[in-house]
Amino acid sequence: MTSPVRGAPPQPGGGKRKGKAQYVQAKRARRGPGGGPRQLAPAMQGILITCNMNERKCVEEAYSLLSEYGDDLFGPEKFTDKDQQPSGSEGEDEDVEAALKKEVGDIKTSTEMRLRRFQSVESGANNVVFIRTLGIEPEKVVHHILQDTYKTKKKKTRVILRMLPVSGTCKAFLEDMKKYAETFLEPWFKAPKKGTFQIVYKSRNNSHTNREEVIKELAGIVGSLNSENKVDLTNPQYTVVVEIIKAVCCLSVVKDYMLFRKYNLQEVVESTRDPAQLNPKQAAHAGNGKAAHLESGATSHQNDAAVGRNQQQAVPENSEELGLGQTKPGSETQVEEEGGARPELASQVSEGAKSNERDLS
Repeated sequence: MTSPVRGAPPQPGGGKRKGKAQYVQAKRARRGPGGGPRQLAPAMQGILITCNMNERKCVEEAYSLLSEYGDDLFGPEKFTDKDQQPSGSEGEDEDVEAALKKEVGDIKTSTEMRLRRFQSVESGANNVVFIRTLGIEPEKVVHHILQDTYKTKKKKTRVILRMLPVSGTCKAFLEDMKKYAETFLEPWFKAPKKGTFQIVYKSRNNSHTNREEVIKELAGIVGSLNSENKVDLTNPQYTVVVEIIKAVCCLSVVKDYMLFRKYNLQEVVESTRDPAQLNPKQAAHAGNGKAAHLESGATSHQNDAAVGRNQQQAVPENSEELGLGQTKPGSETQVEEEGGARPELASQVSEGAKSNERDLS
């Protein structure tokens, strides 16, 4: 005899039975094909690339550009087909334990081989692409690309704007950044090494870090490594780049930051060509060599100065890329506290014009 089906237990108050509780499984960190993480995280090196509303095209251009110059600097990547060979096929007499060890070894080798020299990971911000690098120095690759672009003026990308090397990453909390920077900045600023520097800061999708505090702490660390390290906002030897995305802080120390237009590929291509690269028509339009370039450079810096005045009037929170001492209105942090005085805009125009004359002569 069939047993009766039990009904649902009565609900208090005679109401309808509630549906089952819905449980959402916690998201795990996405992993790439080689087993590595697919999201920007601490302890990574790579290249931070900004683009113009087309991230997929940006990744394609980045792979093409980095592969070209990476092969030029370090030689082509070498891969074998070991991971495609079936394990345990040498003989049927091989015991089970040896076969298992060989299979585990083959899996590890296959995983390591799929970790390419350049690998795109999710940055955590719109219009920003992060290309993780393995076994190479990202600052060396990026500087080589910008140097070649500056000389040849050949436009090889359409949507890539800036390329910033990221030599190290840590958690984007002040104490973590201070502890990490004390060791990270030593190769450039620890005595007997010294140099002039500036600090530029950018924050995306982050609300718990304070620009003035970060700049002040990092400048203090640079000063403690060598008292002869001085601030220079006009033509520094080194630029300490701080890029914060969500809970990750990306750090790098770069050269020629102002010469290479803040590492903007598009602006480097469009910058004034050297006299030797001008055709006769362009040379006639440019005028008498150095004087024409000096006038162009002065005009450019006057425009930059005007933009600087406008930015000083209204600076959105966490949206502008600002250097050491370029504080918001009403801020108590002054350049004098960091060991240097900010030059006036007029002197910036004069110094910029002289710098352009030297670069282009």
